[in-house]
Amino acid sequence: MFMRKQRKGTIDVWWLYDDGGLTLLVPYILSTRSQWSQCKLRVFALANRKDELDIEQRSMANLLAKFRIDYSDVIVIPDVAKKAQESSKLAFDQLIENFKAPGEISEEDEGVLISEAELLGQREKTNRHIRLKELLVENSKDSSLIVMTLPMPRKTSVSAPLYMAWLDTLTSDLPPFILIRGNQTSVLTYYS
Repeated sequence: MFMRKQRKGTIDVWWLYDDGGLTLLVPYILSTRSQWSQCKLRVFALANRKDELDIEQRSMANLLAKFRIDYSDVIVIPDVAKKAQESSKLAFDQLIENFKAPGEISEEDEGVLISEAELLGQREKTNRHIRLKELLVENSKDSSLIVMTLPMPRKTSVSAPLYMAWLDTLTSDLPPFILIRGNQTSVLTYYS
């Protein structure tokens, strides 16, 4: 896919949080190559407060301009914390069904099965990932490529099956997807 010329379309960048700029840099570099030159860059960012959408959109546009990143659109998403639809939750529950622990988790199954306590403790993050999937389908289902900041879990707080279920939920049934995680070292520079 990366070797052949892409038709006119978009590369959607979902910049969930600042990772040093790698999530913005890689799709921008891709868009400068002849195979992807027909594709426009759209940048999606999450809003902290609903009443400051316009300010956040302008500040994101200014940031991209400082870094000399060509983009076609900046879209600030305000309602990622909203409750996910019931059908989406049911699909997620079906995905993790085989990995749920029937009762208490033994020491050897720690990190291999998902406990009810873990599901309860990670309820907000799970809802966020399910909601992100809904937003991805709503905004990016027709894009040529999706690039998103890789959500990183804390090693001791999330089991492997739950984390993989989050990633599967985010990426399934969508166009080609790249998950990127920078190391908080800035890769973008600008001169003032």
